[in-house]
Amino acid sequence: MSLINRNYLWAVGVIGSFLAVANGEGVPAVEQLHRLDLLPRLKQSIRVGFVSSYDRTGGNDDGFSGKYSFVRKEAGGLVLADLKGPGVIHRIWTPTPTDDETEFYFDGESSPRIRLKFRDLFTGTQPPFLPPLVGSAGGGYYSYVPLPFRKSVKVLVRAEKFQFYQINYSIYPDSTDLATFTPDKNYLGNIERARKLYSSTGQDIHSYSTPEGASLRRHTRSDVLNPGQSLTLFETKQPGRIVGLELGPASLLSGKGRDITLKIYWDGDNQPAVLAPAGDFFGYAWGEPAVRSLMLGTAANRNYVYFPMPFDRSAKIELVSETNAGAPIEVQAQVFTADVPRSRDEGRFYAIWRRENPTTEGRPFTYIETRGRGHIVGSILQAQGIEPGNTFFFEGDEQVTIDGELSIHGTGSEDSFNGGWYDVPGRWDGRFSLPWSGCLDYKKPLGRTGGYRFLLADAYSFEKSILFTIEHAPTGNKMPTDYAAVTYLYSENGPTFDFTLPRVVDRRVTDPARVVFTPGWNVPIHSFSIQNASLAKKTVKVGKEEVRFLSLRTEKEDMFGAHHVSLVCDLPAAGRYTVRIEALQGPEQGSVQLFENDRPIGTPADLYAAERKKSELLPLGALELEEGKNVVFFKLVGRNPLAGGLGLDLIRVVFEKAR
Repeated sequence: MSLINRNYLWAVGVIGSFLAVANGEGVPAVEQLHRLDLLPRLKQSIRVGFVSSYDRTGGNDDGFSGKYSFVRKEAGGLVLADLKGPGVIHRIWTPTPTDDETEFYFDGESSPRIRLKFRDLFTGTQPPFLPPLVGSAGGGYYSYVPLPFRKSVKVLVRAEKFQFYQINYSIYPDSTDLATFTPDKNYLGNIERARKLYSSTGQDIHSYSTPEGASLRRHTRSDVLNPGQSLTLFETKQPGRIVGLELGPASLLSGKGRDITLKIYWDGDNQPAVLAPAGDFFGYAWGEPAVRSLMLGTAANRNYVYFPMPFDRSAKIELVSETNAGAPIEVQAQVFTADVPRSRDEGRFYAIWRRENPTTEGRPFTYIETRGRGHIVGSILQAQGIEPGNTFFFEGDEQVTIDGELSIHGTGSEDSFNGGWYDVPGRWDGRFSLPWSGCLDYKKPLGRTGGYRFLLADAYSFEKSILFTIEHAPTGNKMPTDYAAVTYLYSENGPTFDFTLPRVVDRRVTDPARVVFTPGWNVPIHSFSIQNASLAKKTVKVGKEEVRFLSLRTEKEDMFGAHHVSLVCDLPAAGRYTVRIEALQGPEQGSVQLFENDRPIGTPADLYAAERKKSELLPLGALELEEGKNVVFFKLVGRNPLAGGLGLDLIRVVFEKAR
């Protein structure tokens, strides 16, 4: 579709470019996408804002019904946002893209400058909405193409019903030199430079964090970190800025102890500005590398961070071992610095580690609460449920109160990390990394998941104070969990709360001793009988309860002996585990037994019953299992004389580690 409006033409149906200057910084908003050197600059926006489909009653209908998925109705459609400028839309997200026509009206114009299918904001087929500035993964669809407006912008979707969405924006002072979205050659060039940058995840991008014309130096250090000692990776008494830090090998920081700490000091302060378990700082999750983003993560056996870190007089980077055992560790470090000291309008870089284990019922988890001026540029959250086999805590919303006003209210935890639909195969069901965001992992049997998101052009800026939280239940924060997070920010004068680390014993990754697999949902199946058998996932009503299960049905004999089904069970630690099952009992059920290497373990459990009912947790035996993936075999070894069939309906498989 083509659209002509006020002599602006974009043949593919999307009109859009601009000479926008955001934050009063004299730099077009689109250019800021790739000007990472500007990240420390304190923002001039007067309000960070957010429009979303969250449930206004405090419930969990954050888009399911569409009741809250618009700000008002108009003839022919739903208004998703109606904003007064000058300002910029930074991000648009949804897990429910549609083919409904979507229109963007700027500055009160009667005709839209942008008209396209809502889905095409994210497909990468309609310029300037091109990858990797737009895309999808983990069930979520996102666009980071900036849309500036001098006076106003209205987003209208021509539909009777809409579901989940989020729109991030900033509003600037009236004096801001910001022009409305209009096409020009400079804009397209900046889009291409941004696309090149965001296609470089895992690569060395410190040049983008370096101010133009700055003198750049590389400092290398190879040394040994001994147990219980510290190692200075870099120190200077000259003003400047760190524009990159690389640390390896990756195995250096692996492990569940969280007992190697990264400390970075600015300008002679006694309190480190960066204070976190080193692995967690670089995006490790439960002791192993998990993040490969643009700004921070692990790639090619090295950890990296490219946030620019300006300082006035001095800087020091220190790695500290807080264990008295183990072998010395070989460390290789590279620090990139530029000779440009911190300017008056820049903040210092901070990284804050917090853990609540367990979280408090009735109160959300707090990433950070501080006074002063600054902006948050990212967060990483590791979420470990207390109840195995359940990640329902991830229904919670993030909330950000800026300068005393609730500015951000999300629609679900995975949504805040640009994902969607946790526990759904092919969506938020495993680890992935994008330039801005990603999933640390998803392991429902362990009750474990988490994500990261970095805020660059869409940073959460504050003038007086900020409170950044996330819920841990659909409503009421009623599900205690183990939450550990790192929050990254720039601050004018530093955080105003105590962010010292807890004792090492209180930092360790806590693996659940009890792991629950639900084969009727999405537990991987390794194999089942070679012939004369069928496998299905079913749901039936037993009494008043809907029961989901994995159903093995057999006829005659299998080719190599007893009929079987084997599952791939991912366990958090090696050890000896007692294996129990919950199954349906009934007139068509057989006797099931646990096997290891074709050797029977324990005694068979007879699942026959005259009427269908749920069994209790039935002990089958104990196995020595490895950390990670294990194949566990269940065989139908016979049946009760009264049984009319030889079936197995598995509801749960429970592993309990021996103390």
